[in-house]
Amino acid sequence: MIICCGEALIDMVPVLSESGQTSFTPLVGGAIFNTAIGLGRLGTQVGMLSGVSNDLFGQQLQQALVDSKVDTSYLIRSNSPTTLAFVTLNEGHASYTFYDENSAGRSVECADLPNLSNLKGNSNSSNSLYFGGISLINEPAADAYCALAQKYSADMVIVLDPNIRANFISNEQSYRQRLQNIINVADIIKVSDEDLDWLVGSTHDEQQQVALLRGTNKAIVVVTKGGNGVTAYLSTGQTVHQYVPKVCVVDTVGAGDTFNAGLLAKLVDLELLSKTALVNISSAELLQSLAYATQVAGINVSRQGANPPWLSEL
Repeated sequence: MIICCGEALIDMVPVLSESGQTSFTPLVGGAIFNTAIGLGRLGTQVGMLSGVSNDLFGQQLQQALVDSKVDTSYLIRSNSPTTLAFVTLNEGHASYTFYDENSAGRSVECADLPNLSNLKGNSNSSNSLYFGGISLINEPAADAYCALAQKYSADMVIVLDPNIRANFISNEQSYRQRLQNIINVADIIKVSDEDLDWLVGSTHDEQQQVALLRGTNKAIVVVTKGGNGVTAYLSTGQTVHQYVPKVCVVDTVGAGDTFNAGLLAKLVDLELLSKTALVNISSAELLQSLAYATQVAGINVSRQGANPPWLSEL
């Protein structure tokens, strides 16, 4: 079981009406939500842990999870409103404006979190917790998720994709410290090249950036670079690079999230998503997982919005 811990929200996506005016269509989304949907569609056992409203948007989110075979028993329901993200598209690339004050997702506290001890196993188990997105920015939910990662890091695989949204960060110092706390216990850290620049500063030496990011941790670090492919850094010091398939890009909404779903799904298929297996993963095995992830993400970007493929589409 992979538990995706973080935001489930509504993307308000611009569309042109017949009269030529821009209107907004509410679509389910959120970085963590998209990865959960992607995993469910690829046949991986996955659950979603998030604060979800009882309002009509919350009902839409829950139904979408059910439709994509995601376990919803970990959802924390409340009467607070759903987070809204208004999307702006510029030549297929998305930027976001978030409305998150007092939302169901942001209001999650440590006391609300379920007991996951029944998922804890030995070092060969494949139970994992996946974190990232805007859910790590604002309290109290951000601190709750950080505490969850630290609590279960000894027994469960911890995966982090910070998916930096700089314009949404209100307290950069506390946010950076929170990310660092999770980086310290993570087994897999996935970042875009832009995320990497924001986290450790821009240099011409990516390997040095990865070393700064990783610190004393031995996590696998995966760096995505859009059309320039993806490079992964193993704890042994080895690197592997995977080129991306050539596709007609409609937009990039959910591309990184879908990539993460593909990567984790293939690691599960290869029985490599355990703390023991990840330490000993070979470059060939990691490259196979990256190739699958880029294939999955390639399908997503070839159509509008975050719409991860089903296993039957690959």
